[in-house]
Amino acid sequence: MNGVAVRTATATSSWSVWGCAAELTVTEPGSITRAEQIVRAELAAVDAACSRFRPDSELSMLAHAGGRPTPITPTLRTFLEAALTAARLTDGDVDPTVGSALMNLGYDRDFDRLSQRAGTGEHTATFVTAAHWTMVTLTDDHVTIPAGLTLDLGATAKALAADRCARAVYDELGTGVLVSLGGDIATSGPHPDTGWRIRVCDGESEPSTIVEIGSDTGVATSSTRRRRWMHEGQVLHHILAPQLARPAEPHWRTVTVIASSCLTANTISTACIVRGAAATAWLAQIGLPTRSVAADGTVVRTGHWPEDEQDRS
Repeated sequence: MNGVAVRTATATSSWSVWGCAAELTVTEPGSITRAEQIVRAELAAVDAACSRFRPDSELSMLAHAGGRPTPITPTLRTFLEAALTAARLTDGDVDPTVGSALMNLGYDRDFDRLSQRAGTGEHTATFVTAAHWTMVTLTDDHVTIPAGLTLDLGATAKALAADRCARAVYDELGTGVLVSLGGDIATSGPHPDTGWRIRVCDGESEPSTIVEIGSDTGVATSSTRRRRWMHEGQVLHHILAPQLARPAEPHWRTVTVIASSCLTANTISTACIVRGAAATAWLAQIGLPTRSVAADGTVVRTGHWPEDEQDRS
């Protein structure tokens, strides 16, 4: 769970989007109204292109293209390219072709509507052959995927949207800005005098850390404790191990990463959940500030991440 605490004169607006909280903070209070308009417009464009739950989105229509090359908008191309780059950089641990597997596990609608599926007798037949990100062929203006395959951009799209929103606000208004989408945080432009102060914790009663970040920075947390649902008598979470088409083993409760972009941070944090214990050595090699909380509560920090508040007492 990532929260924002600032000390300088700022303005903040918050609302709900994609089943999570959106929070926008600017360092020039007079720009907040226009800044919110910019962010809402960007999020609407991303939703129309990338939503797995809207039947009229570009992404949903790809599943019905019958394996034929499909023309796409620049927005969808940007987000597909980001997802495929994440897959390549993580050796497939972050893979956009897990959409069909998620649907087969019951995650076939917005998360806040999942409970409505119980007892309805609905069944969704989807792609059953083992999928892999290399099955996606992306050109300048077309994409081709196997017939019946559903893509899911959840591991990268929200983070990239936060980056794009922050940059769009700064580019037009020149104000310092922080955008948080469900805890995926991106900053751009001048920061408050004390920096952007982010509280990182697993829950309200859990130990927490305050980290200060500057401009053009991203913070992301991946968790096996959120977005959980019941399916065929099992409690599942939304981060799949692509090779198994099943939720990753919950070695980690949460992994939080600070990087030069929210997209980079979320790519790394998601891959760490999939890699489990093996992620510790990988994170140490990368050297970015990270905080990983194991299932037993053990906290592992890298890259000069500060100690938790209770550890200082």
